[in-house]
Amino acid sequence: MTDPFKEAEATRKVLTAPEDAEGRIDAWLAAMLADDFSRSRIKAMIEEGAASVNGAVMTEPKRKVHPGDVIEITLPAPRDPEPQGEDIPLEVLYEDDDLIVLVKPAGLVVHPGAGNWTGTLVSALIHHCGTSLSGIGGVRRPGIVHRLDKETSGVMVVAKNDIAHRHLSDQFADHGRTGPLERAYQAIVWGRPRQLKGTIDAPLGRGTDRTKRAVKREDADDAREAITHYEVVERYGEREDGTSLASLVECRLETGRTHQIRVHMAHVGHPLIGDPEYGAAFKTKANRLPDEARMVVDGFHRQALHAFLLQIEHPTTGETMHFEAPPPKDLEQLITALRAIDDPASP
Repeated sequence: MTDPFKEAEATRKVLTAPEDAEGRIDAWLAAMLADDFSRSRIKAMIEEGAASVNGAVMTEPKRKVHPGDVIEITLPAPRDPEPQGEDIPLEVLYEDDDLIVLVKPAGLVVHPGAGNWTGTLVSALIHHCGTSLSGIGGVRRPGIVHRLDKETSGVMVVAKNDIAHRHLSDQFADHGRTGPLERAYQAIVWGRPRQLKGTIDAPLGRGTDRTKRAVKREDADDAREAITHYEVVERYGEREDGTSLASLVECRLETGRTHQIRVHMAHVGHPLIGDPEYGAAFKTKANRLPDEARMVVDGFHRQALHAFLLQIEHPTTGETMHFEAPPPKDLEQLITALRAIDDPASP
């Protein structure tokens, strides 16, 4: 078989599929570019619109490649394969030879990825911990056993060696069903759930936008079990019809899917205040608030979600360790503004 490559321009490759070409296009491209890119990276580039087939932009990695297809792909500039340490302040709650427990601020991405190659929590950890970080999570995720969304604040634990990494990873995979692992979040939502305490059991999978998640039928191909337990802690703007303008809700995860709390609360009709992806349709509800509270809500540009509690089993001693962090300043200001509407009613 002749070499299917020819250069089109500095950052672009043109490939002609030979007569024996078959299978998914992301797998075929990954084989052709194996020396430079992983299949997952190729898939991401396709989804980002970097590839075209026979002159038409193609964003579906599952598309089959056919003999004679002319495939063009724009290749990103070479990057250092390993993240570098950066002097980013960390709020450390606890640290020993096995692990580090910290409070991640809102706005900080956990690990490098498209559009966020620097300024991540991983970069801060490399600077702080040096060579002690576990590598079992991969080059881009050293020591990371769980994550929080960029705009979600709260408590996280990071492994500092391989044994700790395996032990902590097992705890998160088990979701606390047979051990002491516990995760709890504070969420400020629009309205008030009809039941003040309950469980949302709704499988999640990819939404129409590849970066978002959606509730799926149990028999959907990508459906994954997702269970959130919630309890209304405070109600704000109590009205005569028994509803509320907003509520402070405590959520405890039985599973840990991407965007789980955000999607689940939106699914039951109470999206998080400030959530640009799952709560945008509720933004005009701020107009019902008194002026002072409305100004604070309008100025709150992230999902109102804080991981305030994390409980783990220490990977070496077996001790149950419990950590809590109060809400950050912006979330505390939001709570204070909503409390000022009236005295928060107890559920």
